[in-house]
Amino acid sequence: MLNLERPYPQLLMRPDYPDSPRVREAFKNHINELMKLGVLRKVGHKEEVEVTTPVIITWHNDMSRMVGDFRALNTYTIPDRYSIPRSQETLTQLSKAIFITSMYALKGFHQNFLTPHAKKLLRIIAHCGTYEYLRMPFGIKNAPPHYQRMMNTIFPHELSEGCLIIYIDDIIIC
Repeated sequence: MLNLERPYPQLLMRPDYPDSPRVREAFKNHINELMKLGVLRKVGHKEEVEVTTPVIITWHNDMSRMVGDFRALNTYTIPDRYSIPRSQETLTQLSKAIFITSMYALKGFHQNFLTPHAKKLLRIIAHCGTYEYLRMPFGIKNAPPHYQRMMNTIFPHELSEGCLIIYIDDIIIC
């Protein structure tokens, strides 16, 4: 999922961003939730850390979302070229349906475990420390094609019959 050449560029060892007390509180809440879910773990003080990515909090309707600023890491990531469905093909397939039901896979990316190598590359840094993703986060370059491949592998029969359409973490049953 994540392939980079070593030695890692210094650009990948980034400090945390300055933030307000409101943002710090949101970080604590998100980090605690992700640790309880087994998505993150705190990196020990004796562990070697070569790559860190700062995180930011985005706000929408007074709800916060923690997002890793993976732009530097994505620059050095070898892209996964797995095909994502095209919207025109999806619309054509939907035009034949009598009934349509849609679902969203909440925290779908977090269902994918990471390799030991990928975990070391997916370390985030905030005011409260350095944390390592144990499962795939949102925002890395190869997350969408990797997740699409997983979903297509799980539902090959339904996809071939045309009764299921999957666009990353959006699922349509028709």
